[in-house]
Amino acid sequence: MAKKEYKVGKYTLSPYSVLMVLCKKELPENLNVCLESMLMQSYPPSDLVLVCREGLTNELRIIVKSFQNEFKDIFRIVTASDDMSVGQALNKGMKECKCEYIVRMDSDDISKEDRCLKQMTLFAIKPNLAISGTFVEEFDSDSGETIALKKVPVLHRDIMRYARRRNPFNRQAVAFKKSAALAVGGYSDAEQFEDYDLIVKMLMDDCYGQNIPEALVRYRVDEDTFRQRKSRARTKAFIKVRKNFRRCGFCKLTDVLVPCSVQCLLMIMPRRFTKWFYKKYLREKKK
Repeated sequence: MAKKEYKVGKYTLSPYSVLMVLCKKELPENLNVCLESMLMQSYPPSDLVLVCREGLTNELRIIVKSFQNEFKDIFRIVTASDDMSVGQALNKGMKECKCEYIVRMDSDDISKEDRCLKQMTLFAIKPNLAISGTFVEEFDSDSGETIALKKVPVLHRDIMRYARRRNPFNRQAVAFKKSAALAVGGYSDAEQFEDYDLIVKMLMDDCYGQNIPEALVRYRVDEDTFRQRKSRARTKAFIKVRKNFRRCGFCKLTDVLVPCSVQCLLMIMPRRFTKWFYKKYLREKKK
């Protein structure tokens, strides 16, 4: 747990765990920057759980070992087999997190220095809050240039409405109460959308959510990102998770048909159309 009490004004901040999954395809340099951004936060974590999938390269193992040696009091490794889904790997890691508050992070993104300070301050101000998130900056993986801003609704009532068609929390920037996540069964096997599925289950269980209207995480974008966004596998997973939301009574038929139709269009159109569509309708341009 936290070595010393951390206060912001009259509010005492709770300790938190960071939860990450590392796959063998990750680039060592991206992982290095990502881990640095989380472990050097202005309000640092009390616990970082890295779930390592089988088959990591020697380069990745070197990076992981170096951080484990430097931050041996808080850096912990959990092993997940390749036959585990991402959701199962996350559940295994979540059970190992020591703190009630869990901050999620992808292994190739970058958290700004005060991300966790601001999210944990929000939790301290609003004790009934179970989920918090932030806006995200998308940046070009090669040049490092910020190219777009991904906004999400801020207030709970808007989050509930938005969630019927899209994830109201940026996956790369979400934090939540461990007890609330476990109460709904944790992550499912909803391929590619396990984070969205967990959010919806928590919202249906009357969990309160709010986003900070500020980009506190930088999300890496390259050509492969757009290829994945229009892939057949993603489209099938996209449709499946929304049909499940409809089946459990979270949304209406139109909330399934509209986004699924758009995703099918993206799948069959050229990649340049996908890029244009995201920039035009799903992202805000850098000012």
